[in-house]
Amino acid sequence: MKIKRLDGDFTICKVTDFSEVDFEAEYCFTAKTDEENSVVCLTRGTPKNTVAREDGWRGFRVEGVLDFSLVGILAKISSLLAEENIGLFAVSTYNTDYIFVKKENEAAALRKLQNAL
Repeated sequence: MKIKRLDGDFTICKVTDFSEVDFEAEYCFTAKTDEENSVVCLTRGTPKNTVAREDGWRGFRVEGVLDFSLVGILAKISSLLAEENIGLFAVSTYNTDYIFVKKENEAAALRKLQNAL
């Protein structure tokens, strides 16, 4: 498994609705539940109708297409980062997984993941 660092600063936010979300942006992850509308995006593209936000995240992508039969990938990554007291925010897409850590933990997270995976 190979991890790639993504360029740019990311924001995790809650929005009133998705009308201000730039779905053409390089990275745009959305989630909707009965309680909230959430977005993960590059900080420079944070929607104007954001009602809560957490800035200062850096991203990593698990390279390649992950088969749905693969088990434990996020658990392994989470365990490795937990050993270093690094929290994460994970997003999964059809093809792969994305991991976000706070900017101050980026170097330690990358080092830990590259050495262990």
